[in-house]
Amino acid sequence: MKRVLVIGFDGMEPSVVDPLLACGELPSLAEIARQGGYSRVSTTYPAQTPVAWSTFATGVNPGGHGIFDFIRRDPRTYLPDLALNRYEQKNPYVPPKAKNLRRGTAVWEKLSEAGIPSIILRHPCTYPPDAVQGRMLAGVGVPDVRGGLGTSTFYSTGENLAAGESEQVVSVQVDSSGRVSTYVLGPRNPRQRSDCRTPVTLQLEPERGRVLLHSEGQPRTLELRPGEWSDWLRLRFKTGLLQSVKGIVRFYLRALAPHFELYASPVNFDPEGPLFPISSPPEYAGELARRTGLYYTAGMAEDHAGLNNGRFDEYAFLEQCRLVLAERRRMMEQELAHFREGLFFCLFDTPDRLQHMLWRFREPGHPSNNGDGARPELARAVEEHYRECDRIVGRVLEQADAETLLIVLSDHGMNSFERGVHLNTWLWENGLLALRNGSRPEAGGGEFFRDVDWSRTRAYALGLGGIYLNRAGREEKGTVTEEEAAGLAARIAGGLTGFGDPVRGVPAVRSVALREQIYAGPFADESPDLLVNFARGYRVSWSTALGGVPSGLVENNTRRWAGDHIIDPCLVPGVLFMNRKFQDANPHLTDMAPTILAALGVERVPAMEGKPLLL
Repeated sequence: MKRVLVIGFDGMEPSVVDPLLACGELPSLAEIARQGGYSRVSTTYPAQTPVAWSTFATGVNPGGHGIFDFIRRDPRTYLPDLALNRYEQKNPYVPPKAKNLRRGTAVWEKLSEAGIPSIILRHPCTYPPDAVQGRMLAGVGVPDVRGGLGTSTFYSTGENLAAGESEQVVSVQVDSSGRVSTYVLGPRNPRQRSDCRTPVTLQLEPERGRVLLHSEGQPRTLELRPGEWSDWLRLRFKTGLLQSVKGIVRFYLRALAPHFELYASPVNFDPEGPLFPISSPPEYAGELARRTGLYYTAGMAEDHAGLNNGRFDEYAFLEQCRLVLAERRRMMEQELAHFREGLFFCLFDTPDRLQHMLWRFREPGHPSNNGDGARPELARAVEEHYRECDRIVGRVLEQADAETLLIVLSDHGMNSFERGVHLNTWLWENGLLALRNGSRPEAGGGEFFRDVDWSRTRAYALGLGGIYLNRAGREEKGTVTEEEAAGLAARIAGGLTGFGDPVRGVPAVRSVALREQIYAGPFADESPDLLVNFARGYRVSWSTALGGVPSGLVENNTRRWAGDHIIDPCLVPGVLFMNRKFQDANPHLTDMAPTILAALGVERVPAMEGKPLLL
């Protein structure tokens, strides 16, 4: 029976892999390379997780599957929206349904048509999951119970606390008996326009170095200790007379004194009762939990926002990453033990998230460090994580016999993010974006295009590097005619290409691609009109991503999220290992689906752009 095993490591960077291979510190990957080969693999425009893995799955460029970014814009309102999925409700009396916005034909769909089973664990853009012959657990794109990519809660007895990124802050008081009465924040209730809450009581026991959390959930009493992640707590949030939503949450007790401080992770769907299906068949998520233990179901499992907001430190983040990695490894090993034929895919997202947050410690002078970069143990964290990934590959190698094709790859690499470019401000300076009432970027720097005058605006930036023309007949208040569009796009591309950082005196932008240069297919017209390809060390600014127009053109990135890959895709290729000889001259992610189908004896989908790589 033919088998293909694919292990994905999101964001695994060749410049980290290569020296570790040379030193013999990645023996499992080295063994695969010895049996077959090792190469770079070209990624997508842009080099983003949902975009790249969708191309891996379908064998087509983003114009063929319709995923161009995490964020898309609504042309009627110009406001950002999640680009991976949406909810549809025919009328108020029918429950909403989740709709996957990734299109194209995924490799597992073609295999299912041929009667060949697949096991797909945590592939991005699989929410809601495809109906497959086999089993699928959805990955990036699965929301938390509030419908976002991750909304945490921070409890504190401190004063004047402001909520950070994707966070709710709850002010609490400790009574004379050391008790705190509060709640866990659950889903939004659209009918009542309020938040569902489940009450909890916290009993502080400082003399025993712990807090006991009491609730109606399971377990009824959960022990919390300072500096540790708790076990999972299963809760039920009442949404109606006979309706409720099940969720699971973890806690990190930051401090008992002088202020009580407690972090609660985003509330994940309970795999045994998710609000919307997260697996195929629907009962599979719960079956897997019963076999391996509870696990993170949200697509973004690592709590990077908690670290960004300073609610816990890098060591706590590393420990949470280890928890996520261990959960994923248990899933993989459980399913791999019973895998007999077809396609097996498992994605480990943690390399990407860990590097986003800890890359700065590899660069002591990074603006994010603020003089705090000299921590050798954190500087080595990326390499140590790669070694752990290699040990996971070793477990897979044990299951790969002579008839099995084993592929290990990443969707893109990783680089430094030192400086952010304000694309909307550049458009303003060049007379292409207008602000109301004579405002300037200093006063109009808010997100969501707060002060933009659309009647005088010709172009605007939103998302991670995309620029849209304000086109008449497409945008609600479009000003650019069909006849003007090509010339305006060329003018923007020419003006931004080679744009130099006025402080550092080096190019921040390498090139700007027009839509028609990089996308083709039935969904190409849903993409941005232009895509900005940044130089190493640069990225679109945080403000630009959500429609901000701040003062200045370039700013230091001082957030803890200091590694990134949204730069010129040719600078951040992924890695590709195969245990069979393959054509290693410029392989591309579009080649992977045709290669898998060929290895399993199935004809390729006609729309697939790549080629089978096996010699």
